[in-house]
Amino acid sequence: MPSSPTPKKRETLSVSQLNRQAKRLLEGNFPSVWVEGEISNLSRPSSGHWYFSLKDNSAQVRCAMFRSSNARLRFQAEAGQQVMARAKLSLYEARGDYQLIVEHMEPAGDGALARAFEELKNKLQAEGLFDSDIKQAIPDHPKSIAVVTSATGAAIRDILTVLARRFPSIKVSIFPTAVQGQNAAPEIARAINTANALHKSGKREFDVILAGRGGGSMEDLWAFNEEIVARAIYQSDLPVISAVGHEVDFTIADFVADLRAPTPSAAAELISPDGQEMMASFMGFEQLLTRQMLLTLETNKQQLSFLQSRLRHPGSRLQEHSQRLDELEMRLMNGWKNQSQKQQLGLQVLASRLQQQTPDHKIKQLKLSSAGLYQRLEKQVQRLLEQQQLRLKNAMQLLDAVSPLATLDRGYAIVSDDEGQVITDAEELSSGQTINTRFAKGSIKSRVN
Repeated sequence: MPSSPTPKKRETLSVSQLNRQAKRLLEGNFPSVWVEGEISNLSRPSSGHWYFSLKDNSAQVRCAMFRSSNARLRFQAEAGQQVMARAKLSLYEARGDYQLIVEHMEPAGDGALARAFEELKNKLQAEGLFDSDIKQAIPDHPKSIAVVTSATGAAIRDILTVLARRFPSIKVSIFPTAVQGQNAAPEIARAINTANALHKSGKREFDVILAGRGGGSMEDLWAFNEEIVARAIYQSDLPVISAVGHEVDFTIADFVADLRAPTPSAAAELISPDGQEMMASFMGFEQLLTRQMLLTLETNKQQLSFLQSRLRHPGSRLQEHSQRLDELEMRLMNGWKNQSQKQQLGLQVLASRLQQQTPDHKIKQLKLSSAGLYQRLEKQVQRLLEQQQLRLKNAMQLLDAVSPLATLDRGYAIVSDDEGQVITDAEELSSGQTINTRFAKGSIKSRVN
């Protein structure tokens, strides 16, 4: 009799194993999804975690949002609110409940705007409109600013207040536009293009364009997220500063602009120099220049005093030359006297030798020789005297030529003040001053007119 086949062993799962495998399957195939729905059954226990359901007209799904995620929300979630949620699919093993683990949530309307924002941002970034190497430098001291904003909003008042306080000489030209609503983006782009056209034609000159508005919701700021505004900023020949909303708000215009300011007031601060700081700097330079000038004057004064101490009066030079002339005269007289004494001594020697010779003819010859020698001596003495007198005369003429008194004889005069100081520069005189003029013969006193 044939044997019956052995039955297969059935694979049996526990409930925990089943839920665990289902959880892995869900999380593996749906890592992250966006879900739109209405919040219901919202519960906030003391742990800080949120538990609620997202529902539409025909279905609902359980959701959990842990404290670390809901603490980052920028709005207050309430039951009945339509939201967009980014979540991971999971399964709560303890009950076998299929659920969403929500990581981020935003109001449904803002979610659509956020997606449009990201799409345009990615598109323009790929085209290179955000590249840092094409950004234009913002001038440090602009003379004229074109402001593109609402003429009645708080932003323009804040900008004008800051500029008036920091540097009121900056010229401000307002290009009034709508800053929210359907027509806002075309008007903003048109104003930016108009400012560039006026500058390019030379009709108006601008150094920078400031485009912006005050704070508001994402929808209020949306005009500065439009592509037409982004391209107008990118094509601007003038540097553009974007100042939209508050510090936490970012728009497409901020990424395209050459400089992003957190607020309109901050933009006015960035483009205007601090007038008080510049004035303080100028005063410091003035004090430094004054000290340098006083130091230079003191140095020149000391140098002038030193030169005055070395300057010799003409009278002292004249006395020196006169003393030198007396010295030469005394040397000449002494030389002539010494020479005469020598000649007399020679005569005495010859006379003594003559007396020692007894023959008459010798005596006659000696007398004749003595007479001849005496005549030669006289001539020699006379010639020496004439030479010395000629030298003395030449020396006296040379002294007269360099003497200030001889200069006076040639028609020159010496002008001095009441204290006897010689005046060499007419600019040293003042009207009404008394001066003395010395000529070769006599002197006069006169008054300057």
